[in-house]
Amino acid sequence: MIANAPQFRVKLAETEDDVRAAQRLRYEVFVAELGSDGPMVDHDARLEQDRFDAYFDHLLLIDTAQADAVVGVYRLLRTDQAARAGQFYSEDEYDLGALRQSGRRLLELGRSCLAKPYRGGPGMYHLWQGLAEYIEVHGVDILFGVASFHGTDPEPLAQPLALLHHRHLAPPELRVRARPDHFQRMDLIAKEALDRRTAMLQVPPLIKAYLRLGGHVGEGAYVDHAFNTTDVCLIMDTARLSPTQRAIYSKGAAR
Repeated sequence: MIANAPQFRVKLAETEDDVRAAQRLRYEVFVAELGSDGPMVDHDARLEQDRFDAYFDHLLLIDTAQADAVVGVYRLLRTDQAARAGQFYSEDEYDLGALRQSGRRLLELGRSCLAKPYRGGPGMYHLWQGLAEYIEVHGVDILFGVASFHGTDPEPLAQPLALLHHRHLAPPELRVRARPDHFQRMDLIAKEALDRRTAMLQVPPLIKAYLRLGGHVGEGAYVDHAFNTTDVCLIMDTARLSPTQRAIYSKGAAR
């Protein structure tokens, strides 16, 4: 429970301390809460980090009513930043050839999370507002990034994965594909056998938010044993947004 009503401010990380605050929140959510791990995770300092942090911009949600605590984060990587890093983060999981060959301005999104007391409230709305401003400033055309289902067993995920495949598969010109080493078919249930309501209830809120904005998914899921997740690649072409979707996007979406 939050003692005082939140007073939100959004900014990009400017200092090493800012980045460390983001990594601490990511540790609490992704490692302590969800059981993920990685070669650079610092359990002693409780930091979830990797080699890409130095290249990403880190969008921070700050609650000024809680001594400027960082309570939400987003990682953002443009094409020029990915060139310096040597790749996009998600290229370890997906063949991004379709996006790279489009010639469009790309922005990879990742590590989105909110501190537990701030979920279900206006926090994600403010993060999305900050993201919308960033996209406007940098003239981004396509947003993409991996989003996760908890767990690596495909059987309990069969309904939502099949729903995404049958109803939200990206058009061929934007359709990235999961790498073969961890490839998981998503069409585990035939379209006519889907229980759409049950399936949608199992879709994580962040993925639902992207779908409401007109987002699509790539072909195949990627089973990430280190993070204890099954990942899908979400793609959103800003040129394809309807006026209604643009209104939702500019106002934010709740996780």
